[in-house]
Amino acid sequence: MKISIITVVFNNEATISTAIESVLNQTYKNVEYIIIDGQSTDATMKIVNKYASSIDKIISEPDKGIYDAMNKGILLATGDVIGILNSDDVYADNYVLRDVMLEFNDPKIDMVYGDLVYVKNTDLNLVVRKWKSEHYYPHFFEDGHVPPHPSLFLRKKVYDVVGLFNQGMRLAADYEFMLRLFKLHNYKSKYINKLLVKMRLGGATNGSMKNIIDGNKEILSAWKTNNLKVPLLLMPKRILKRLTQFIK
Repeated sequence: MKISIITVVFNNEATISTAIESVLNQTYKNVEYIIIDGQSTDATMKIVNKYASSIDKIISEPDKGIYDAMNKGILLATGDVIGILNSDDVYADNYVLRDVMLEFNDPKIDMVYGDLVYVKNTDLNLVVRKWKSEHYYPHFFEDGHVPPHPSLFLRKKVYDVVGLFNQGMRLAADYEFMLRLFKLHNYKSKYINKLLVKMRLGGATNGSMKNIIDGNKEILSAWKTNNLKVPLLLMPKRILKRLTQFIK
């Protein structure tokens, strides 16, 4: 089976090369690699083009934000399975895609996800926060859980049915998509008890207190958008889950 990996980037000359290399160094070789750039004005594309011979599709044009760019990549993907690796992130080791694709050998499995750690911007080995997930169950989201989106891999046919990211959301479209995916559909998921992705600290959602507040508002809106009742203790449980990630 072929897997498509999508990296979206805008003005990230500092770390784009590590993201690219973490994909190209994977032992699983049936990979279609797609990079969607938002017409960067720094040296990002100069760096990307150094790897052009190993990248299947490179698009550099203006977009409406990260989720618009992700949607472009999904529509271009031709793999049986699709994963998204942000330009600040790297796969935890060279065997991640191999391990993920082994799970998709089971035709009943449509979604695979694993664990993620947040690391210092300047040191990929200095872990600040551990996002340990678990197997999905009916009240997974109600209990404050959500799969780490960069560790989530889906069969392409799932996107064909569930749809793309809601571009009306600026900060929590990945949450809304996963809520829609898990709560409104009956696809079978598999949790891998393994570290799959290292994510550098930062990102729009956690970039400021205002973004954190706005992101949480969008999370509440995601439930209502999908005609789901907002759990009474959702936010306290989400805060508790996040605090335990630092303790671990």
